[in-house]
Amino acid sequence: MRIGEVAERAGVSVRALRYYEEQDLLQASRSPGGQRHYPDTAVGRVQLIQQLYAAGLPSRVVRQVLPCVDSGEAPPKLLEQLEAERVRVEQRITDLLAVRDRLDGVIANTRNPSAECFHVR
Repeated sequence: MRIGEVAERAGVSVRALRYYEEQDLLQASRSPGGQRHYPDTAVGRVQLIQQLYAAGLPSRVVRQVLPCVDSGEAPPKLLEQLEAERVRVEQRITDLLAVRDRLDGVIANTRNPSAECFHVR
């Protein structure tokens, strides 16, 4: 698959794919003309990379995690680090749920203000 096709299917920019290559997170072969060609598995790999970044993992950790995803095994030290990251992600989820609940309250109060609520117009 060519770089533009992978980018479109994965929902990322071509620049992001080049960055992933620079970070040694994604590999591509080159045609005689220098064009990148990715395996069919590249779209799934890019989506996984995106998820790991969204979870807050830095490139260094993502680089360590990817082989473990492929093999299904992780060294004990990396496993400890991933468990700590999972705890951090769980806390972020809890915090985001609390923010969502507060926003729901603001929305509800704005749509149906109580008698004590005064709006400046």
